[in-house]
Amino acid sequence: MTNPTNPNKTISATMSTLSEVLAKLKKDGYSMDFNLKDNCLICNGNALQVFPEDFVVDKHYRFEGITDPADEAIVYAISSEKHQIKGVLVNGYGPSSDPMTDKLITSLSSEGPATGQ
Repeated sequence: MTNPTNPNKTISATMSTLSEVLAKLKKDGYSMDFNLKDNCLICNGNALQVFPEDFVVDKHYRFEGITDPADEAIVYAISSEKHQIKGVLVNGYGPSSDPMTDKLITSLSSEGPATGQ
């Protein structure tokens, strides 16, 4: 299956649950748990703030609730070369979507941050 964020990366069709994807990403080094604060990501467990120009969405996985729309979620695998970290951000979509997360993620280029020289 092709990753719509980056057509050059594929999404494994063998992982069917949110917990399987999170376990695989953690094994791949995406160990930080990101949350939103205003216009940046924060890392649980420390005060690091990562702004949109400092990170890229490497992959994302969408889960659709078969019987309950509240079960719909997207997992974003995010990395920051500047801060040398990798982690995940989980957001609901559809009725349970967080508008701030959508706005922050939408503001990113699928090819990563600009280098502004």
